[in-house]
Amino acid sequence: MTVLEVIQRSTEFLAQKGVESPRRNIEEMLAQVLKLPRLQLYLNFERALTDAELETLRGMVRRRAQREPLQHILGTACFCGLEIAVNRSALVPRPETELLAERTGRWLSTLDSRPSTVLDFGAGTGCLGIVIAVKTPFATVHAVEVSPEAVALAKENSARHNVSDRVCLYCGDGFAALPPGLQFDLLVSNPPYIPSAEIATLQPEVRDFDPRLALDGGADGLDFYRRLAGEAAPWLKADGRMMLEFGDGQADMLRGILCEQKWVVEAVDEDYTRRPRILVARRA
Repeated sequence: MTVLEVIQRSTEFLAQKGVESPRRNIEEMLAQVLKLPRLQLYLNFERALTDAELETLRGMVRRRAQREPLQHILGTACFCGLEIAVNRSALVPRPETELLAERTGRWLSTLDSRPSTVLDFGAGTGCLGIVIAVKTPFATVHAVEVSPEAVALAKENSARHNVSDRVCLYCGDGFAALPPGLQFDLLVSNPPYIPSAEIATLQPEVRDFDPRLALDGGADGLDFYRRLAGEAAPWLKADGRMMLEFGDGQADMLRGILCEQKWVVEAVDEDYTRRPRILVARRA
């Protein structure tokens, strides 16, 4: 079977299974099997696959047909141009969160290249803290994560990008996991923000494969924001900032939660679909 035949047949199969962007999915998997850049497939449409290559691809396609995320099958996700290892222990990095990383980088660049300290609260794969460390050489990142398996994954990713010396990982429940006396220029977080009752309605790729711990934000999705609003201030320097990703329709409620705890909301940024997604706050 040729590359083109495989793409055509497998695309139709995945489409029938309800997979979004089925052709792109097939091309990504096939490119990995053939060890080619994806666009090189278009120059190799007549190339015949070996039996071993076909068997490997069939296994990947079966997994995708069962709605396992493409990133889990490939083993990595692209985040801000970096290859991040992923598995079921942590949330797959999302494009929206790249906006949070970019916003963080812009703000840190205003600090006149002085050494800065950043707290990544709920690190997951470590993608946020790692991007900050890679792109802001004068920053030291402290990252806290409650899941031991996710911490192991974040350590792997830190080593992959040669920033283990500037990304300090702590396993534990929030601020209690941090050494006393630390203070940060910036706290950045993409906490769980899906209301509990909505978890069952999510796409299978998210509902069945991302850890519920990384999704479930309580009854209204805002439990973790209340915790941050009430506990974060002593951990920030006087001119420090907190930058948070949040869910659809939560901007006004989140603003209210922060204002009740004497935070000043400086900005609310939109995502690629023009929906409010990133909030910037400082201590009053």
